[in-house]
Amino acid sequence: MRAAIARALTIGLWIAGILVPLATFALQPPPIRRIGMLVTGSSSVFTDAITDTMRELGYVEGKNVSIERRFADGNLDRLPALAAELVRLRVDVIVSQGTPATLVAKRATTSIPIVFCPLSDPVGVGIVASLARPGDNATGISLMASDLSAKRLELLRTVVPKVSRLAILWDSSNPGMALRVRETKAAADHSGLVLATVGPRNLEELEAAFVELMKQPPDALLVTTEPFTRRHLTRILDFASGHRIPTMFEDGSYVDGGGLMSYGPNLLEGYRRAAHYVDKILQGAKPADVPVEQPTKFELAVNMKTAKALGITIPRSIVVRAERVVE
Repeated sequence: MRAAIARALTIGLWIAGILVPLATFALQPPPIRRIGMLVTGSSSVFTDAITDTMRELGYVEGKNVSIERRFADGNLDRLPALAAELVRLRVDVIVSQGTPATLVAKRATTSIPIVFCPLSDPVGVGIVASLARPGDNATGISLMASDLSAKRLELLRTVVPKVSRLAILWDSSNPGMALRVRETKAAADHSGLVLATVGPRNLEELEAAFVELMKQPPDALLVTTEPFTRRHLTRILDFASGHRIPTMFEDGSYVDGGGLMSYGPNLLEGYRRAAHYVDKILQGAKPADVPVEQPTKFELAVNMKTAKALGITIPRSIVVRAERVVE
């Protein structure tokens, strides 16, 4: 009898020894994943859009995910130190905004996954091997799309039919924009338009570029979307309005700020799509195997107030097509 009781106690303790750790393990909360954000500029629109979408996907900051935000405030020299900091923190994934930040992140780590958004030419600058099979540790959202530059020129000529001389303003320190300039030059040549390119890298060079442009004033000005032009948008628009030069941008937020027109992908939607890429990575997907996503929807925006100030009548066909009309 005593032996039977002893055996029962032994078996009970043995079972308890298994079940208690299992129960303890079951009660353990899921690990907190750490996301690093490397932002070339200073706007929180990028980080907020990703954070909001991550929340919709079940990632709640402070609960099951922590987010390390690092802003370069437009100073590209700060990016290496910020990227190194994220690497030291051993984040699970780095989300980079724009080409300069992504290039720096790629140099900082070959093991931590990188989700970039948005890039103009990830293949051309060497960030991925191809859009279909990125390779290495980076993937994300691209702004590459065929005929975008030609479409912008077509829309601009519809609004300003007599345009014959154009200028494109871009940050020549941003290698991701080189493809855009080449595409615009090819589209201008095809349309029989003269294109002048100016690539200032700081405010002093921007002022010098304006002086150079006015030696042969352009009929219209094309402006790329990047931290430099966003930071100096007010000065760019002051120059354009002061000389009554119509402006074409790539992002609708520039039109909200006073630009005449824009045509391009919805950047906010791109940011949100990047959050889904982060989710894939955290779920175990390898960046090398996740194709880079290209935009499929493009938005036209028009500022009617700016058009009136320039003495331009926007054709009804443009107004009807525009997703956004700023009155």
